[in-house]
This record gives sequence, C-alpha cells and structure tokens, in this order.
Amino acid sequence: MSHPTTIDQGIALDARGIRFEGGPQLVLCASLFYFRLPREQWRARLAQVRASGYTCVDVYLPWNFHETAPGRWSFEGRRDVAAFLDLAQEEGLYVIARPGPYICSEWDGGALPAWLGLDPQLRVRQHEPRFLDRVAAWFDQALPLLAERQYPANGPVIMVQLENELDFFDCEDRTGYLTALRDQAVRHGITVPLIACSGQGDLEGATGDVPGVVPACNFYPDDDSPHIEPEVRRYAELLAERDLPLLITETNRRHRTLRRLLASGASLIAPYLQSSGWNFGYTPSAGNWGRPGNLMSHGYDFGGYVSSTGTERPEYAEAQILARVIDTLGPRLALATPTAPHTPVSTDFPTSSSPSALRLDGGGRLLAVPHLGTRTGTGTGAGTAVVNGVPVAVAADSCPLMLVDVPLRPWGHDGTLTLASADPVAAGEGVLVFSSEVPVTVVVGDLRVEIPAPTAGAPERATAAGLTLVALVPADAVRLRSTDRNGTVRLDAPAPARPASQPVAVRRVRRRADSAPERAAGRHELPPTLESLGVYRGRGTYRTTTDLTGVDELLLVGAADIVDLSVAGRVRPTIAGFGATRRIDVREATGAVDVEAVVEIWGHANFDDARLPALRLGALRGLGTLWTVRETLDVSALWSVHGHWAGRPAPLRELGGWSSTRVGLPVTYTREIRSATAAALHLKGVVEPVRVTVTDGEPLTVPAPHAAQSVHTVHTVHAEDPWVPLPAGTHRISVTLPHHPSGGGLRAELLALHPVTDWTCSAQDDDLLSGFATEAAPGQEVLLPLTLAPGEEAWLDVDLPTSHGGFLLRPDGTQIRVSGWAGGECVGRVWSGDRPDFSGGDANVLWIPPGWSGLTLLVRGAAGPKAAELRVLWLESADS
Repeated sequence: MSHPTTIDQGIALDARGIRFEGGPQLVLCASLFYFRLPREQWRARLAQVRASGYTCVDVYLPWNFHETAPGRWSFEGRRDVAAFLDLAQEEGLYVIARPGPYICSEWDGGALPAWLGLDPQLRVRQHEPRFLDRVAAWFDQALPLLAERQYPANGPVIMVQLENELDFFDCEDRTGYLTALRDQAVRHGITVPLIACSGQGDLEGATGDVPGVVPACNFYPDDDSPHIEPEVRRYAELLAERDLPLLITETNRRHRTLRRLLASGASLIAPYLQSSGWNFGYTPSAGNWGRPGNLMSHGYDFGGYVSSTGTERPEYAEAQILARVIDTLGPRLALATPTAPHTPVSTDFPTSSSPSALRLDGGGRLLAVPHLGTRTGTGTGAGTAVVNGVPVAVAADSCPLMLVDVPLRPWGHDGTLTLASADPVAAGEGVLVFSSEVPVTVVVGDLRVEIPAPTAGAPERATAAGLTLVALVPADAVRLRSTDRNGTVRLDAPAPARPASQPVAVRRVRRRADSAPERAAGRHELPPTLESLGVYRGRGTYRTTTDLTGVDELLLVGAADIVDLSVAGRVRPTIAGFGATRRIDVREATGAVDVEAVVEIWGHANFDDARLPALRLGALRGLGTLWTVRETLDVSALWSVHGHWAGRPAPLRELGGWSSTRVGLPVTYTREIRSATAAALHLKGVVEPVRVTVTDGEPLTVPAPHAAQSVHTVHTVHAEDPWVPLPAGTHRISVTLPHHPSGGGLRAELLALHPVTDWTCSAQDDDLLSGFATEAAPGQEVLLPLTLAPGEEAWLDVDLPTSHGGFLLRPDGTQIRVSGWAGGECVGRVWSGDRPDFSGGDANVLWIPPGWSGLTLLVRGAAGPKAAELRVLWLESADS
C-alpha cells in the first residue's frame, strides 16, 4: 500500500529521512510531560532538554486529565497544554504531540476516562460508534490546540501520533479504527505527518495500513543484546520499501544503545522518559508490570537523564556528546543510509553480532562499534578493535561512532579521513576535535597518528597532513565553546556542584480532630462500582449487616483496587488482588455481624491484561460481590475424557488423570455439575492457562428450530484467578488442558454461594478529599511515633521550611498508607509494610514542589503481622 512521503506545511518524509527547516534533520527527542510537572517548572525543564542537545520533545495529552467528569473540560493551570506547547517553541524545541485517545504511559486508565466502562455497549479502542463519538468529543477539544501550533506557521508541532501501540491490543477492525481517527485529525486541520507506533514490531497491527498514517517503531531491547542492529536494520529496510524513514518513537534511555540505533538507520530517536516526572494524586496506573497487579509509583522515573526532581544524571552528558556528533556531521549524517559495514571489524570484547554502519551523504561511512563489556583494562580501561586492519582502543561500556573514508573537503581540507576511532564533536577549518576516554587513532590518507588518552582539563593534540587533531575527555567536550585552528580549545565553566544535605527527621505534627466528610451514595442491593457512584478517582465505603450463622467463609469476587475489609469488627489484611477471587475465613464470627469495606482506587489499568479482571482495559473499580459460602464439594472425580485415543463410551477419570504418550496435546475433561444456588468452580493447581466451557440448557437432540439452543460460555482460567462463576442450575463443564504427565494435576471444588445484600454506600472522590485536606483546621500537636489500630485514620498537618527545589518526604513506618496534599492538590501516596509490587521511581517518597504551600497527610493503619505505626517523617531536600 502506498503512503504519502511529502506533507504540507514544510515537513517531508522519505527513505532518506526527515526534512524541515530547509534541510534534512536527524531528530533527538525526549519525553517531557506537562501533566507530571508543576506548571512553574515547565520552562526550566524544557530549557534543560534543549541544553542536552535534544531538539524535540514528545508530549502525551491525557484525555482523562482534561475531561475530569463527563462533559466537564479543563485546560487551565497545570492542564494548560497550549501554554506548554508555546513554551516549547520559545525554548527552541519541536514537539511530537500524542493525543491518544489511548496513551498507555503507565497513567490512570491509559488516559481513557473511567466512566466509559459504565456503558456496557461501548467498546474501547474499537471501530465502534459509541466509543468513536466520545473520542470525537475529546478530539474536538484537543486537536484544534495542536492545529493552531503546527510547524511552520504557528508553532512547534511537527508530528501528531494517533493511538499508541495498537498492535498490543485485540482490535477487531484496525483499518476502520485508524481510518476514523485519521479522518478526525484531517477534519481538524492537522497537516503535519500523522504517525502510529508499533509496540512489538507489527507495523500493520499498529497502523491498519491506513494511507496517510506513517508507521513508527518502539524498541525496548536488552541494552547488552548483541542483536539490536540487525533487528533495527530490518525495520529500516521495510520502511524504505515504502519510501519512509525509520522513526523510533520510544526506546531505551541509554546512549550506548541510542548510538546503535542511529547507526542502524533511525531518523528520529525518542528514548522514552529521558526527563522524569511525577504521578500526582490518583493518576498512577494499575498495570501488568512484572507480576499481575503491579502498581505504578508516585515517582514516574525509569532512570532517564533527568530525575523526577530535575537532577541531571550521567546520561545527560552522554546526550550532549551524541548531539555534538550529530551537529558536527550535519546533513551528511541526516541523509545517511544504513548498511552492514563493509569495513572488517574484529574485537577482543563482546560486541554486536552484526555491527551497523551508515553511508554518509557525500561519501564515507559512520561505523558504530559497541563495547558491551564492563571490565576495565590496565590503565585505560580499553579493549581492542581492529578496524580495516588498524588496531584501535575502545573503552568498556561505550559505543564510539567512528568515521571511515570520509572526504575532508567540507571541513576545508583536501584528502580523506581514512579512519577516526572516536566521536567527532567539532570540526572547523583544518581542525577536528574528538571526545574519548582512551587513546584515539586517526588515519589521514595513509598517515596514521596516535593521540594519547586525554585527561580532564588537559586536551591532547596532534597534527597529520596539515590537519590539527584534538582529543578531549567527554566532561570537557560537553563544555567546548570554540576551537582555534592551532588546536586551542575554550571551555565553558563547569556548573557548580550542589552540596548534599542530610535528611531531617520531622516528629512534631498536628492531628486534626475531624475526619473527611463522606458523600452519601444511597442503598444498593449489591455493591455498585465506584464509578457508578461518581467516583472516578478516590475511594468509597460499603456497609451492611449480614447473618453468618453456620458460615465458615466468605468469597469476595471482583474487588479492586485496594480493599480494607472489616467483618464483625475485625479488619482483615489489605486486599489488592485486582479482581482476583478471595476466600475469607470468618469462623470466629456468628449471627448478625457488621461488614464494612473501604475501597480505594489506586488507578485504572493502563494495559489490557486478561489475567486479572480489574486489569482489563476499561475495567471498573469497587467492592465487587461478597458471597457467603454455604457448602463446599470436591468435584475432582468422574470426569469423562475426550481426546487422544479415548474411545466410546468415554472413560471416566479424575480431572487431569488421563495418561497418553501425546505430551503437550490438548485433552478435554467433561462432567455435569448441579447447583441449587449460585456457585463458583475452583480449579486448584492451575499452572498454564486452562480453557473452561460451560454449557447451560439441554443439548440438541432434534433439529432446530424445534429444540432449545444450548448456551455456551467460554472462560480462560489462569493461575492468578482460577475460578469460574456459575448461576444456579445444571451445567455441563468442559475443561481443556494440554496433557502434562509430569504436572501436579488438578483438583476441583464447587462452592455453593449466597450473596451478601443491602449495602449502604458513601463516596469520597479526589475533589472532596483535596478540599478537606487544604482547609484550615485546628489540631492537637503530637509527637511521632503514632500508633494506629487497623482501619484507624489520622489527618496530620505538617510544617515545612522553604526550599528552592522542594522536599522529598519519606514516611518511615509499618503497615500504613500515607496520602499527602500540598498546594491544593494530592501529591501522591506511599504504602509501607505488606504491599504489592511497585514499578517506576522510588515508591517510598512524596515530592512537595517548591511553592506548594502546606502539607497535610492522611495516615491509615492496616492489619498485618506488625502494629500500624508512623515512626518518623524524613525530609530530604530535592536540591541535592
């Protein structure tokens, strides 16, 4: 299918690369998200990206950050994305705008509003009218802001991304869906390239192969993999066949890897989250990072070149060096094409299985030689590579960009640079400057020159055929201001080091007498979802009284996200199973008892994970359904076997007990199960996913339409949630699983259930909680440590000194959850003690930005092996 290569408004794409600003451009792009930073810091963070040498930022626009409730839009304050885009232009940065509608980004719901799940006929990320109508309302708000700020007429926006990594999602009509999004973008006047990124290399799966939608690639390889280059070159070749460049819209942050991508043919390199930020309030996601149910932390940081508080890490200098190489080679590099190197390369260190090189425009090649080892050698810490028969030094854990057979005429010198073993970071009339920590080998024509390894503040110089050669250590190369023809270099002054400060213990706090009010949310037969109560971010409380006479256990089905359940006054350990069915022992309770559940939304799923119900994209939050278990039966026996050589009549075996030589092939076990009440089938011992088919009604014995049709329901049962719900009645259960004679086997039990009903609900959304937290309130001064009973809460006001960079607050305690508010906004939540896995940045700190007045903490005690206690609050300066 053909794709346009030239776009109106001054942006051109073809197999040679990206053209704008009157010429070819190789674009380095850093993720920087306005919604994860205080507005007061936008300009400084943008300027910091530009100072790194990157020329572009990619920016998600989260739909549910701007539509805070159905039809309620906000583009003010920290939501003023138009102001952010204008600042980007003022700071000299281009922008790739990514308005979704789905963004992932480990953000609450992937930016899809939580209330979409209240419409059972609406199907997210599908070519479906109800969803597309809601998307149209969002695009009506967001796309005009982008259209007004497109390059070159009025702003910095050079590309607009539709959707995000759709190839991960089971979209039924990709072409129809992407066509609908494209048409909406065109209708709103978007004329810069429309792109769609593939998350796992499925270009058609990401774009639907829709004309006018340019495929881009997200690569997240192991940084130490020797096979990065051939994979990336394959995609460069596939896109070149469409006369398109390789646009890498997300990848790792490490510049050793980014150099390998550059040499493999990328025209756009956009490492994801180079500049980190924060998931304020209730905006982190609940996702499938690692084990199912993993929570995203308040700090949104994967080790990029700028930390969440704005501190520059070592990779920041690596960015500046790479940017200098790109600037030095200019259009010759921007118009280069990838190739496997014709230059013979051998190394005594681990390197790429197939190194990449670029044919530079105008002649010569740029060769990337990655040293994938970390061992340092004697003195220089270098390994040895032989390039074109010439031995050269390569520092461990590096990837120098070597020039081979490059004409020197563009730099005012006759002849050819046969080889240079280090990064070229500046070039002028008769002078070349290299950045290296190890000796540099330069061959001009047939003349070979060895430049000793430079040291800080002491450049090394040499001459060859009238050409002055200078070597600087990277720390000096990033400060290079100018170079004379004789090799004299001028460096900018180094940035002053910030003194490290020691954490300060805060022990004096004021405890408020009152608790936050609750909004009554009515009586309900069964527990409703929080979203149906108007809580899209926040928490709710469910209360009832039920008779537990003769009941030994309860079954909780579908609870999410964080559930504190109290039965007969006893608070149970916090449940964070994200919809997984849980058994709860209540043998100590009898008669009519009170049941209370406080359910907090950590965040909605950002990724579609079928293993747990609440991790499906669009899944709702709440208590789920609570059942009393009236009877438990073992139903592991008397299953008929179908498959392999089992004949008729079907043999009867225990579940999983058939034996054959056909290991790994599926066997189906079937039996009839009757239940007078609602029931749950529990398969114990599930390892690999198991397919369970439930057939209700009588099987067909006469031709339709005279017979009643059976109803089939198919379930995929996982180890994370090995349960199948069953209504009252007679069911034919079929369990299909691969034959695994060395496995542990399955057991099955049937639980007869009765629902717990008549619930009274109350709600505390984020607006209500934030309003209470920021109100002035009297309090009694207390000294930490503070001990809380399970389920007990304390609202604490904390006095903080002023700070230029704000503070990191680290609550030290056990079995507590701490939510913090400052500047009228929830800054985040910390969970100490028994808790699920976390991803992202430091999950144990809250950041109070500079200028955000006041600090109020909500501390809640949880049940566990240790007492719930807040021992001390550690205060760390974010300037350090």
